[in-house]
Amino acid sequence: MKIIKRDGKFVDYEPEKIQNAIEKANAEVDEEERVSDVQIKNIIKYIENMKKKRMLVEDIQDIIEKRIMALGKYELAKKYITYRYKRELVRKSNTTDRTIKELIDGESEYWNTENSNKNAKIVTVQRDYLAGITSTDITRRFLLPDDIVSAHDSGIIHFHDADYFAQNALHNCDLINLDDMLQNGTNINGVMIEKPHRFLTAMTIATQLITAVSSSQYGGCTISLTHLAPFVRDSYNKYLDKYKKRKFKKEDCEKYAKEDLKKEIVDGVQTFQYQINSMTTTNGQAPFLSVNMYLGETEEYKEELAMIIEEVLKQRIEGMKNEKGVFITPAFPKLLYVLEEDNIKKGSKYYYLTELAAKCTAKRMVPDYISEKVMKELKINEYGVGECYPCMGCRSFLTPDRSISLGNIAKAKNYVEGKGKYYGRFNQGVVTLNLPDVALSSEKDMDRFYEILDERLELCHRALKIRHERLSHATSDIAPILWQHGALARLEKGESIHELLHHGYSTISLGYAGLYECVKYMTGHSHTDGGKGHDFAIDVMERLNAACKKWKEEEDIDYSVYGTPIESTTYKFAKNLRDRFGIIKGITDRDYITNSYHVPVFEEIDAFEKLKLESEFQKLSPGGAISYIETPNMQNNIDAVLEIIKFIYDNIMYAELNTKSDYCQACGYDGEILLDDNLEWYCPNCGNRNHDTLNVARRTCGYIGTNFWNKGRTQEIKERVLHVDNKEDKKTSKK
Repeated sequence: MKIIKRDGKFVDYEPEKIQNAIEKANAEVDEEERVSDVQIKNIIKYIENMKKKRMLVEDIQDIIEKRIMALGKYELAKKYITYRYKRELVRKSNTTDRTIKELIDGESEYWNTENSNKNAKIVTVQRDYLAGITSTDITRRFLLPDDIVSAHDSGIIHFHDADYFAQNALHNCDLINLDDMLQNGTNINGVMIEKPHRFLTAMTIATQLITAVSSSQYGGCTISLTHLAPFVRDSYNKYLDKYKKRKFKKEDCEKYAKEDLKKEIVDGVQTFQYQINSMTTTNGQAPFLSVNMYLGETEEYKEELAMIIEEVLKQRIEGMKNEKGVFITPAFPKLLYVLEEDNIKKGSKYYYLTELAAKCTAKRMVPDYISEKVMKELKINEYGVGECYPCMGCRSFLTPDRSISLGNIAKAKNYVEGKGKYYGRFNQGVVTLNLPDVALSSEKDMDRFYEILDERLELCHRALKIRHERLSHATSDIAPILWQHGALARLEKGESIHELLHHGYSTISLGYAGLYECVKYMTGHSHTDGGKGHDFAIDVMERLNAACKKWKEEEDIDYSVYGTPIESTTYKFAKNLRDRFGIIKGITDRDYITNSYHVPVFEEIDAFEKLKLESEFQKLSPGGAISYIETPNMQNNIDAVLEIIKFIYDNIMYAELNTKSDYCQACGYDGEILLDDNLEWYCPNCGNRNHDTLNVARRTCGYIGTNFWNKGRTQEIKERVLHVDNKEDKKTSKK
């Protein structure tokens, strides 16, 4: 018999432990209250005669208590229950203490690789982690039911961001309403911030607002460059007035004003880039920021917007200097480039920006690409109008705004009656379902699979409702920058945020992971097979969506299916599966499971075929999804990059190219840093293996990571196959 411990691990049944526990309780009561050795053996025999293959340790303890009471030894039963309770407290306390010690000592692989954008040796990061450990402890002991904690520990589900859950004020990612804050003023730490009157000032204020917002939540956030474009015109008019006052000729006034404006745009973008990467939020890191570049978002300021986009791309291509003064790839901000009629066709007015974006992608892995065409087909608001807007953070997409008819519930000063509202909206949090565990638990019985799936979905539903309820008690006072001063709303002091959690204004996410392994185990096929595997995968996804739809209709809470960007959790899930079910070839024999609906990294597939296939699954992940293709160095083959970009525009809503952008400080090598068979990073030029002198950038879960990864994610990175060749003939199919 196997015993399932509280952390989900399987261990061998050891009757001596039962005997020892009862004997310790025996020693604390009078002789007449004790049970005899024979009675102890009978209790053990009773448990063994149940002939269970697996038992929870808690169930065994419950049986022991009942058998002792059945013998009339109530004082002994009381002592055993007290002993059990004390052991529970000690176990939890020791776990927290040990976790803190491991973090402070700096020798824990978990903490050193928990987040590829955080350096656990830095004091600001440690401070965030220490607060997170305390929050997690409170969450586990007081805020979540035991069955949800047990399911999380066992890897059946993942309750995200428990390290921030103790505070009822914190939510996940959002779209900052930068337009409202810049145009109508805002407030930071009690200081009024009035509308800026030039581009450079607006860019500086924007970085301060982003940092303040990021410190008031725990997820990624997104702004749009469109909201900064009006200030470019303000700056131009100031320069024009300056030269007019000096009595210059009209053509000279315009010429010199344009020259001055160009310099200010360069300075403004540089200021923005340096500020974002040098500022530290309360999370102990730079803001998890995405920047949207969408020409179709404005007609009045389109030319000014194009100028900003051009400079952002140019400066990102250049990169940022590391400690050696060498230009490398920065992790932030993530760039989102919207493909549209005006920039996708060769010869179109803004095609030059798309060419620049392609060069930037080849060099620095960004921007990522959103297809306006496909998105407007998928994201239809309640008036039947397709809309295009950015994700919140790395991949979390809002569902179309169902709250239009309710009016301006956020009290935004830039609200437009009857038009879909996206900036100012947010996500309440995520709970992720481990699909391979559902499959393996069913032992390939399809009827049982769907029974277990329904049970696990309801478990996730309960966990998500707890997230929602925790937020529902918050008032606007807990984060004034968010709820009172325009980032998300302009509520009154003391006003509840409750309404913003309903009516489709914000989303809450049912995540999922490991669709490939789930399908492979149940059908023997990949979901790329175009037949049995594919159809089963689609059915699973449709059931997730049906569950969210049902919950949404019953509760007026916008549940949405989310392709989870699991990072460290991919390793945790893989280990949990192996502990629970052993090593199963092709299913549990790796240290990672596949992200969301993605084609597994080791499966050979053409870039276009992969994007086309995954586009079908993106439709079924309305709460968040991104697809990628893995490429070699494409800097000398921009035509191929452009062909892929055009394919994205016609076929898939949101996609990215994973290129390589590394640097060895020891020898100056700027090619791809490699992984050996032991999953150790090394420079192929000089053999350097020192992480402190290797700059490695890899996309791991939407964002670019630059601080290395845990064992599971590192193995996943090593096993990634290329989906594109690098031939000068522009053919991008694998041979």
